[in-house]
Amino acid sequence: MRLEGKVALISGGARGMGAAEAKMLAGEGAKVVIGDLLEQEGSQTEAEINETGGECLFVKLDVTSEASWREAVAATVAKFGKLDILVNNAGISIQGGLEDFSEADWDRTLAVNSKGVFLGTKHAIPEMRRAGGGSIVNISSGAGIAPSPGTSAAYAASKGAVRIFTKATAIQYAGEKIRCNSVHPGPIDTPMLRTGRTDEARRQEQVGRIPLGRIGTAEEIAFGVLYLASDESSFVTGSELVIDGGRTAQ
Repeated sequence: MRLEGKVALISGGARGMGAAEAKMLAGEGAKVVIGDLLEQEGSQTEAEINETGGECLFVKLDVTSEASWREAVAATVAKFGKLDILVNNAGISIQGGLEDFSEADWDRTLAVNSKGVFLGTKHAIPEMRRAGGGSIVNISSGAGIAPSPGTSAAYAASKGAVRIFTKATAIQYAGEKIRCNSVHPGPIDTPMLRTGRTDEARRQEQVGRIPLGRIGTAEEIAFGVLYLASDESSFVTGSELVIDGGRTAQ
C-alpha cells in the first residue's frame, strides 16, 4: 500500500481521469475525497470505491468558487482528519479558433483550468502545513508545453499557466515539505476528448502526431499521479511529468 494513512482530495473526480486517479489512489490505501459538479457520476464513483473496500467521500465542488473550495477542504478534514494530497484535476476544453473565440469562453476556460488550481492549492496548503507536509499534483497538459495546431489558444494558455504556477508553488513551499508537481497528458481517451473530437478524420490526424501511435488511457495518467502523490517521489518538486506517447518530444 503506497499511500497507507494518506488522505487525498481530487477535483474533477467524478469521471474520466479523475475517477481513474481516485480509484487507483484508494486502491493504494488512501482515503479519497472526490469533488465535482457532476453529482450523479460522483456518487457512482464514490459507491464503486467504497464497495471494493476503499474509503471515499463525494462532495459537490465548483472549482471556480473560493467558498466551494473552503467547503470541500473542510469536509475532507471533517471526514478523514487531515489532508495530505491534492490533485487539481478538474478541467474543460472549449474548441474554437482564436478569432472566433468568445470572451465568455476565454474567461470560463481560464476560470476552471487556472483559477481552480490556484484556489485549490491556496486552501489545501494550510491543512498540509498542519499535517507536516504534503503533495500537490496539478494536471496540466502537453498543450501547456507545445500546443498542437488544432488546440484552442485559451486551453493552451490555461494549461501553460498551470505549468508555471506549479513551479512557483514548489519553490515557495519546499521549506514546509509541501511538494508541487505537474502532469502533462497527451490525448487521453476520456469523455472530454470524445466530446471534443467527434470527427474521425481529426482523431486519426491526432493519433498520427503521437510516436507511440495511439491515444493514452486514464489509468496511464493515474499511475503518474500515484507516483507524485506517494513518498516515492519525496525528492521531486517543481517538475513536469509528461505522459503523452512522445508527442512533445518531436
